[in-house]
Amino acid sequence: MTAPERPLSRGVVTRYAIGSIGTGGFATLPGLVLVYFMTDTLGVAALVAGLVVTAAKVWDVVIDPWIGERSDRALARTGTRRTWMTIGAAALPVGFLLTFAVPAGLVPAASAAWVFVAFLGTATAFSLFQVPYIALPAELTGDYDARTRLLTWRVVVLTVAILLFGAGGPEIRGAFADERLGYLVMALVAGVVIGGGMLIAATTAARGVAATDAPPARGIRAGYAEGFDALRRSAPFRALLAAFVLQGLATGAMLAGAQFVATWVLGDEGLVTVLFIALIAPAVLCAPVWQWVARRVGKERGFVVASAIFTVAAASLVGMLWAPGIWVTAPVAVAGAAYAGMQSLPMAMLPDVISHDARRHGAGRAGSFGGVWTAGETAGMALGATLLTIVLAVTGYVESVGGATVEQPGAAIAGIVVSFSLLPAALVLASLVPLARYPLRRGDIESDAAARAVLR
Repeated sequence: MTAPERPLSRGVVTRYAIGSIGTGGFATLPGLVLVYFMTDTLGVAALVAGLVVTAAKVWDVVIDPWIGERSDRALARTGTRRTWMTIGAAALPVGFLLTFAVPAGLVPAASAAWVFVAFLGTATAFSLFQVPYIALPAELTGDYDARTRLLTWRVVVLTVAILLFGAGGPEIRGAFADERLGYLVMALVAGVVIGGGMLIAATTAARGVAATDAPPARGIRAGYAEGFDALRRSAPFRALLAAFVLQGLATGAMLAGAQFVATWVLGDEGLVTVLFIALIAPAVLCAPVWQWVARRVGKERGFVVASAIFTVAAASLVGMLWAPGIWVTAPVAVAGAAYAGMQSLPMAMLPDVISHDARRHGAGRAGSFGGVWTAGETAGMALGATLLTIVLAVTGYVESVGGATVEQPGAAIAGIVVSFSLLPAALVLASLVPLARYPLRRGDIESDAAARAVLR
């Protein structure tokens, strides 16, 4: 399916953006509290907790390219990606609730196994929605700036969702004296909101019209081959994906480390809410600014500027080693302003990559691109949390069972700070290397759109 040339309506932009309530919630809340839930409530060792979360995410990496190819086949056969999106949206709240519904009395190993199985199912449901959701912008519009507008408002909602879930989730948890009950209520509320946002976004997918020449059934191997072929043949896709994955590692490490910074460096578990407000409020305000920057200098140059600003801001947080205090909210706010560009601009560049490939190799592969993209994004975020748990394990972090009081060694405190500052700064700096090889500019995308118009 090729992108329509008609202008995007406000309704489509709004409904598509609302889907990021779901994606922002699912990306934020498990990354923020799941490792902490396992280490400080269930008594699971930090490294094991990290492996549990990573293993579930690795499953996503494995299935996302296959889901992408199947989504393309469903579009060709039925005229819509909506069915898979709806199934994922409906199933996710159930899995999310089960992830935090660990029965009391289980030993840490059994608790870890419970979380793994439940989170595996939740992540699968998320992929059923997210992969076709990522593919839609290339099909909703072919205009270079309209895609930036569509994805800018998606990121505005995404950042608001990160704030609501990042700040509201811990607040709901903390409202209950029984922390297990607090986590359970948090999961129930979050799951319903996440699923609702996803269901609304699913309505932006085309309504199904059965095709008379449906493609033949293909094996699982062929489905993976389609996704990896997209990665092999598209140099712009490889460059953009590599940069985005490295930045996913950085943000994953910071997200997972925020609660540890609040508790063990700043000395107040509740300050995680302050950190999230400091990060997300500037991101909400600055997302439209990055749209303006993209119009003036191009998406790719804006992406470089945002990444450089984030690198400097994150690196400055290493000062917590010597002077922990509320001053950290200032560089966190600068990082948040840059984060808006690091999210909206590459997401707006992805449909450009897809349409550029379609001009040369034929349309109908947006799902395959979306599957590989989602797999890379998921891997980056998950492995970012794993990097944190490795640092915690190496530096001697002391786990605890809910309510127990422990004291952390100085090395563990230093590891938490480095994981929240120098490590993400280095990863984002490294992402500028592949980004420098991204070849597409505004003129390339406008030429693609003109060529499609001539063919019509």
